Amino acid sequence: MAFNKMWYTVALGLLLPFSYAHTDFFTSIGHMTDLINTEKDLVVSLKDYIKAEESKLEQIKKWAEKLDQLTDAATKDPEGFLGHPVNAFKLMKRLNTEWGELESLVLKDMSDGFISNMTIQRQFFPNDEDQTGAAKALLRLQDTYNLDTDTLSRGNLPGVKHKSFLTAEDCFELGKIAYTEADYYHTELWMEQALKQLDEGEVSSADKAYILDYLSYAVYQQGDLGKAMMLTKRLLELDPEHQRANGNMKYFEYIMAKEKEANKSSTDSEDQMEQETEVKKKDYLPERRKYEMLCRGEGLKMTPRRQKRLFCRYYDGNRNPRYILGPVKQEDEWDKPRIVRFLDIISDEEIETVKELAKPRLSRATVHDPETGKLTTAHYRVSKSAWLSGYESPVVSRINTRIQDLTGLDVSTAEELQVANYGVGGQYEPHFDFARKDEPDAFKELGTGNRIATWLFYMSDVSAGGATVFPEVGASVWPKKGTAVFWYNLFPSGEGDYSTRHAACPVLVGNKWVSNKWLHERGQEFRRPCTLSELE
Repeated sequence: MAFNKMWYTVALGLLLPFSYAHTDFFTSIGHMTDLINTEKDLVVSLKDYIKAEESKLEQIKKWAEKLDQLTDAATKDPEGFLGHPVNAFKLMKRLNTEWGELESLVLKDMSDGFISNMTIQRQFFPNDEDQTGAAKALLRLQDTYNLDTDTLSRGNLPGVKHKSFLTAEDCFELGKIAYTEADYYHTELWMEQALKQLDEGEVSSADKAYILDYLSYAVYQQGDLGKAMMLTKRLLELDPEHQRANGNMKYFEYIMAKEKEANKSSTDSEDQMEQETEVKKKDYLPERRKYEMLCRGEGLKMTPRRQKRLFCRYYDGNRNPRYILGPVKQEDEWDKPRIVRFLDIISDEEIETVKELAKPRLSRATVHDPETGKLTTAHYRVSKSAWLSGYESPVVSRINTRIQDLTGLDVSTAEELQVANYGVGGQYEPHFDFARKDEPDAFKELGTGNRIATWLFYMSDVSAGGATVFPEVGASVWPKKGTAVFWYNLFPSGEGDYSTRHAACPVLVGNKWVSNKWLHERGQEFRRPCTLSELE
């Protein structure tokens, strides 16, 4: 059950520009906004350079037009023209002085300002790793949200404000990046899209022969020999002398002949190829499929009987003095595990303060390595995060107190407030917040026990994607600015609740800011007493 829509506050926060040395730009929209400002500055500098060159050419043009008229008259009657002493003097002056000045003007380099600015700004440019990361993010979004290449290339995404499209050259670059990762499935998809756009008449610097070279090999690697031969023949029609294509064609014909000699039935061969291709295309575990379905909003639907057990209410934090007269709005998101959402629980002003405090410290988000117990980056967590302590800002301290009042748990043993910003395709794949029995040293350095509960603030709305999903139970919780969700990771007995395994879906369109508080066992002995049953 949901509250009236009037309760929801929809207001997007503005990101202010900062300057950073290079650091995984693609993992944070907050950092990529700086690149927009950098590029704008370069465009202004480039336009100034163009104006300077135009002014220079205009001066040269006027000089040429004036001398054109003068020399036309002089060459028709040279002796008569030079018979005038002023003309004779001015000819000497022009050739001795003015042509030299014109030469200096022509040789004058107007690009100094632009080149100087480029040199300064270049230190903040993304590198090959960022470009590859952004490309992989697009491929991740394509898989998670079942987007075909044409839809993605045309920019037909839900909720977009600034529509953009991919050129044939862009598609070729995506295909090349997939190829370098030995991801032949996506190589095929994007090389075919590049070829399609060129066949439709798009003017591009992308070369069909290059595209067909990559495409035929990617198709062959996936087991489709017939298609690989067809594409190689097309390549040879464009470039009959292509050395690699000629070599590949001979090899393909040899393989085809061997298959015929072995009397393999075409049906069995095709079935085998399809199976191999399918394995390479979708080498996912069942959890992965559940995760992607939930991200698309295709998760399990609660039965009407279960839905009737979900309520919305005014909550006073179990008679907490701060909330008796002004209770907060709370609604049930899921029953098992119990996930509740608090509405209008953090103001826009508080959100902006938290973001401003976090921005200068944002760095690639880390995870606990179960073997070493130390923090490390991981490919399955793509975002930037920062940690804020209550002592450094009254706003953070007030937020911590609010969490303690509404959960009834002691926050003095909790981890600092973690602020995260998700970039292009930013995600955090299925994981547990608590440490399992095979990870006894995960939080040893903290000395506060396991993570008993998670509090998660949504600090922005997201145009498309970005849900928090629980694959084990089929729950999807969608971001709503100004709200927070809360759940227990451990049963009262201290045993882990494995149904709380969750994930942050990739952001398809928009910008996602969240902050979370992980509360630990120590200090909760009398606030949430232990029970004798493992699952209670």
